[in-house]
Order: sequence, then structure tokens, then C-alpha cells
Amino acid sequence: MRVLQIVPSISLVYGGPSQMVRGFAQGLAAAGAEVTILTTNSNGDAGQPPLDVPLGVPVKEDDYTVRYFACAPWRRYKFSAGLLGWLYQHGREYDLAHIHALFSPLSTAAAAIARSRHLPYVLRPLGTLDPADLQKKKYLKQVYGRLLEAPNLNGAAALHFTSPIEAEVSHRFGATAPDWVIPLGVQPPPQIADADRQTILAQLGIPSDRPLLLYLSRIDPKKGLDLLLPALEQLTAEGLDFHLVLAGGNPQDPAYEKGVVQRIEAGWLRDRTSLPGFVTGPTKAALLQSADLFVLPSHYENFGIAVAEAMAAGVPVVVSKGVYIWPDIAASGSGWVCGLTVAELAQGMAAAISNPNERQRRGQQAQAHAREHYNWDAIAQKTLVAYDTVLTPAIAQC
Repeated sequence: MRVLQIVPSISLVYGGPSQMVRGFAQGLAAAGAEVTILTTNSNGDAGQPPLDVPLGVPVKEDDYTVRYFACAPWRRYKFSAGLLGWLYQHGREYDLAHIHALFSPLSTAAAAIARSRHLPYVLRPLGTLDPADLQKKKYLKQVYGRLLEAPNLNGAAALHFTSPIEAEVSHRFGATAPDWVIPLGVQPPPQIADADRQTILAQLGIPSDRPLLLYLSRIDPKKGLDLLLPALEQLTAEGLDFHLVLAGGNPQDPAYEKGVVQRIEAGWLRDRTSLPGFVTGPTKAALLQSADLFVLPSHYENFGIAVAEAMAAGVPVVVSKGVYIWPDIAASGSGWVCGLTVAELAQGMAAAISNPNERQRRGQQAQAHAREHYNWDAIAQKTLVAYDTVLTPAIAQC
């Protein structure tokens, strides 16, 4: 089976939703598919240079291939005429295309080309059909959705959602394509030698004598920092001891990121917060290995890659009911689930911080759940079975 994975970017700058395509491609390839990722060299909306990668040629990465194309003329919207031209010319050499993200000119055009070339395609909305997300640039999205995305949704072989709640709440613009609910996978972080881990923590100014709370995600309004910071300020006023690591950035909205940093530096959390910015590699692994608790109180989150990564590392989590895998977390006893209020979030974090034995138990539950359910090998096998349901009728018609 020859499969295309089409995504606007796989740069680290864009975080988990883009990066997961690499793990997905590797899992599918290990399961026997021939996988090619089509993407751009986009590496941020402004200020950062594009990815330094060969353009338009196959680049071998692990067991799959990536073809990068120049991102132009709009960096923010990650458009690439070269990619679309290649897809029009070569798309029929593949059995199926899996297109990630809606309301992106590149993904929108790719789906239209696949439809015109009679190439079966699956759309992964990536949270863009969530009612809350559709409120952003509401009127523009209504026009864009009805004129451009509705035909793509109607023509899709399936819509790939990553949680039952995402599928339930998503607006379809009248589309009747079948739903696939297939979660995302994560790789457990590499183990860092204790001496190296301690060195990294010391360099970041992180103390080792108090519970370490880790936030590891984009600094973005949807992530619930408007709940997290006042909840932690409340716990500080109550005398609860902890240290917060707020790891992340937002190259697409630096003004919001700056405002968050200024609030922390001017308030009660100043002396108990580290702000390392965007982290990866050994630093990220060291933080996950050291964390006592992972927190993400998002207002809406179709899956939550960062949450799943923390669980895979054996870290118990505190999440809001806006993180759509919360029913799995509650059922598996992997952490604490809170409503979308400051009071409920503070209560959940206080319960976790105050009970180290319960944190350890729930961390073990989290790791076991992630190992069974967020495993790329199992997810790839499930996806290939789903692909077969698309391709078998097509073969029968030939």
C-alpha cells in the first residue's frame, strides 16, 4: 500500500500536531506501508529562516520518505504551489492520501486536487472543526467552510478524529463522510542519566526540594493559562509548596506569550516559576523525567499530545474537561480531571500536590494506559485496516 501523508509543516516550531505525522508515518511504514510525507519548509510565521532541507526531492527518514517544498508566497498560511503541482502530477501513483488540517490553503487545495484526480483521501481536521475553534475569524471561516471545505469534507473517504468527543462536537458543514476515531501515538522519552538530568535542572534554575509541576505546550489562549495562573496564585496564597515549569512558546502570537511572562514575573509566582521557553531533546526528556505532575487545563483540545507524552513518561496529569481524552484519564485513574473553573483546577492540583503516594500510583496507571492505547504500532495496524475499507470498494469498481 502506497500512502501519502500531507501536512502544511512538520517543523518543531509548530509543536505536537505537526510532529506527530512523523511518528504516524514511521508506524505505518513499520507495519508494511510505503509512506511519503508531503510538506513545506515552513519554520515559523516570521523571523525564523525556513527549514534547511533539500526541496522537491525524496529525503529518506527512518523507514519513510519526506518531500519538502518551498513555502511561498504566504509563510503564515504555509502555501506551496510546488507541492500542489507535484501532487497533481504524481498523486495517482499512490493508493490513498491522508491530509492533516483544515482551513489551511495548502490542505484545502490538496484535498481538491486529490478529488479531481480520483485519489481517495482521508481528512484529519486537527481540531479545526471544533465549535470553539470556528469562533476564531468566525465569518471568514463560515464563508471558507461552505465554499471550500464543505466539498472537501463531502468528498473525503473518511474523517479521522482522535477522540470520541472531538468527533461528537465537530461541525461538518453538512458532510456525511464516515468517522474514524483513531488516537495518536507517542514515543516514551529517552532516559537521561541522573547526573545529566540534575545538571539540566540546575541550568534552568529548578529546585529539587519541592513538587515540580510541568506545563509543556504552546503559550496560547486556548491552553487555559487564564485558569492555571490564578489557580496557582491561589495555592501560593494558601501556603502550598510547588515549583512550576512553564515550557513553551508561541511564534505565531509573541504578544500573548510576552503578556503571560510579564504576569508571572510581576506576581506571586515569580520566585516559584521557571520559563525555559520551547524545549526539546535532552531538556524536554529531563523535565518529563523530573516532573511530579503535568498540568494542561485547555479550553478545548482535540487530543492532547503533550498529555499523552507525560503519561508515557509515567507522570500523573491534571487536565480540564476541555482536553478531550479526559474520559480515558478518569477511567484509567491516570490523574485528576477538573472543570473549566479556577476553583476546580486549584482543588485538583492541591489534591495532587498534597498526596505524593497517590501521584505515584496514578503515574504508574498513566504509563500503563499510554503503553497500551497510545502505541504507534497498534495505531498503525488499526489505521491500515481502516485504509483497506476505503481501498477495497475502489478496487472492486475497477
